[in-house]
Amino acid sequence: MSETPSTQPAPESQDFAQEAQDAVRDIADVAAVEVITTACVHLLSAAAVKCGLADDPDTQTDLDEARKLINALAGLITAAAPEISDMHARSLRDGLRSVQLAFREASPIPDPIGKGPGEKWTGPVS
Repeated sequence: MSETPSTQPAPESQDFAQEAQDAVRDIADVAAVEVITTACVHLLSAAAVKCGLADDPDTQTDLDEARKLINALAGLITAAAPEISDMHARSLRDGLRSVQLAFREASPIPDPIGKGPGEKWTGPVS
C-alpha cells in the first residue's frame, strides 16, 4: 500500500511557526527611540570588537573598520540626541567616548587630538 503524503504540516512545526510569529514584533509597534538606541548599541558593540575589546583581540581587531563604525555612531548620536532625550543620549555618548579612547589606545600611531574617529561630531576626546 502506498501512503499519500499529507499536505498539512506536522503539529510540531505548526507550534513552532506560531511561537515564531508571536515572538516577532511588528516594526510599527516599536518606538523611534528604541530603534535609534538599538542601532547605536549595535554600532557601539561592533566598534568595541573592532577596537580589540572582545575575547580574541588578536584576530578581531580591525582599526579601519572600527574608524568607520565610530564615525557612523558619532554622527547618529549627534543627530539623534535632540530626539531621544538626554537620558538616552548621555549613556550613548559615554559608550562612544569609551570606544574612541579604546581606538586611540589600540592605534599604533594615534590620531592628533580632535582628528580621531567621530571627533568631527563630538569634539576632541582625551
